[in-house]
Amino acid sequence: MIVAFFSRYGLFWLKKRREGKRIFIDQVKVVPYQPIYGAPVGGIGCGTIGRGFRGEFCRFQMVPGIYQWHVVEANQFTVCVRRKGQTVYQQVLSPHRPKGPGLTAWNWAFHGEYATYHALYPRSWTTYDLPGQNIRLICRQVSPVFPHDYKDTSLPAAAFIWSIENQGSEPVDVSIMFTFKNGQGIREDKKGGVWNEPFESTHNATKVSGVMIHQTFKEMGCTYAVAASHREGVQVSHKVSFDPNSPAVNVWRDLLEDGELDSCPDPSPKTSRGQELATAVCAKCHVKPQSTQQMDFSLTWDMPVIYFGAKEQLYCRRYTRWFGSSGNASPHLASHTLNNYHIWEKKIDEWQKPIVQNRHLPDWYKSALFNELYFVSDGGTVWVDKMAHKNGFQDSKADTPPREEDSQKDVRDNPLEQEYGKFGYLEGQEYRMYNTYDVHYYASFALIMLWPKLQLSLQYDLAMDIPREDLTRFKFCMDGNVDVVKAKNCVPHDVGDPEDEPWIRTNCYAIHATHDWKDLNPKFVLQVYRDYHITKDHAYMKSMYPCAKAVTDSCLRFDHDGDGLIENGGFADQTYDSWSMTGASAYCGGLWLASLHLMCLMARQLGYYGDEKKYKEILDKGKISFERKLWNGM
Repeated sequence: MIVAFFSRYGLFWLKKRREGKRIFIDQVKVVPYQPIYGAPVGGIGCGTIGRGFRGEFCRFQMVPGIYQWHVVEANQFTVCVRRKGQTVYQQVLSPHRPKGPGLTAWNWAFHGEYATYHALYPRSWTTYDLPGQNIRLICRQVSPVFPHDYKDTSLPAAAFIWSIENQGSEPVDVSIMFTFKNGQGIREDKKGGVWNEPFESTHNATKVSGVMIHQTFKEMGCTYAVAASHREGVQVSHKVSFDPNSPAVNVWRDLLEDGELDSCPDPSPKTSRGQELATAVCAKCHVKPQSTQQMDFSLTWDMPVIYFGAKEQLYCRRYTRWFGSSGNASPHLASHTLNNYHIWEKKIDEWQKPIVQNRHLPDWYKSALFNELYFVSDGGTVWVDKMAHKNGFQDSKADTPPREEDSQKDVRDNPLEQEYGKFGYLEGQEYRMYNTYDVHYYASFALIMLWPKLQLSLQYDLAMDIPREDLTRFKFCMDGNVDVVKAKNCVPHDVGDPEDEPWIRTNCYAIHATHDWKDLNPKFVLQVYRDYHITKDHAYMKSMYPCAKAVTDSCLRFDHDGDGLIENGGFADQTYDSWSMTGASAYCGGLWLASLHLMCLMARQLGYYGDEKKYKEILDKGKISFERKLWNGM
């Protein structure tokens, strides 16, 4: 069976490769194991850039749902220390050395013995004790992720707050230089057409300035912006562009000379094919003995309009509601970030302190609770609004006229979409399926407790797909059976692959047909009532009830002996999709009984007393069968 599976999988892999697409789970080109990652940067649904605990900028997710696992050597922080008008220390704050010819004129290999890192997402702290300088640097990284906010949490931004502690007896001038390169560390970075442009922004109280990197990813415009705040006592300068594949002697010497950069006001010319482009922004301050100064940097990216692999539907990212979709928002984003990160941190503290300061909770729990939440932004996450269809394409689902018999049953639209947009995240960075429902069942607690409107919006989108069917015949990889892609009145396994067209073509999971899985439908019912219980949104429960009823009734076909308990079919027909179950099971049976109980509660609250009676009778039989078949007296 395993040989046959890999044979079918291999043929499917080759088919996708010939189409110029990546398969949704790639078992051939696996991602190498790299235990380097720390807290990523960026808000929710806007793309993310990973950070390594040694300071790397790595694991880029700019193209929706598609990851590039590359460390970009040019993306660095560098410190320059000057005393009495002379540079006495200049160092790239990275323990690595460049692997190629680029940036070899710089002083690399900062010794890891003098640095520490820790993270409590969405923040991290890196401390550098500069050897022989009596200076401590602390870089605090802040991303705008905090509960019950549906604006700033969508921003493609992060702040880097540098505290400079002069522990010596002499005053010093300290400069921090932030360098950043175009692209994502891949071959396409050299396709040409990239250009840099300096900017200043006075959108808010404190002026900010920096440099933008204009580029495109898969024909989608994206502008990186590196900036620093002109806070009191801080001088900001920049280097518009340099070649990151050269030794970059001029950049190093420019900083070495006076702790500042040349600040040319003109944009750079566009790159030719084969070229890459980097920029540098520098902040400089004077620090008295036994005192501390602060310098603030930001990294933002403006990629307002996106599409998925099939290129049929255009979307605007969530943040464009406030910053526009024209691709010129970088100065405003940088200014907003540097003038508001302190508000973000206050909200983060208010959220985290009750747990962090609870002495009865173990440290591992506190770390896991917050640090594993990184996936809400770095899970290939998209948070979008629909635009007009591209190339005249029309969504066949949206345009299907309602049937008379369905008019009181189907959820025909998402009432939260206009205000809160559409939300999706991958099952895993290497398991490329959006809103995989059998595992979202567990992860959904983060959404309903922290961003409940996103959970409800996700549920409405899913409910719209339940009554639909996709009768396309597909040969599934595991058993070789040919079956429909999506059956009516069944919860979809997922809402689609970013290489295709999520929300329009669902169920991209090619391993098993999932319409006969025993746990998906009960999990929908459980989430509906759980969401209602937390939000007290009666309209939501009322809207969801017809779908909950449809999927519950659909499950009755799995009760082969009429004892009120559904039976597994002797194959992997639930989320543990390599684990075959036969007959009654504690896992699926328990979910089924719980969902019946909640159907009774919902039917009673909504006045559907006939439904309540029906499901109560099934539940009572099922409880007896559950104990009789599965309880062994131990």
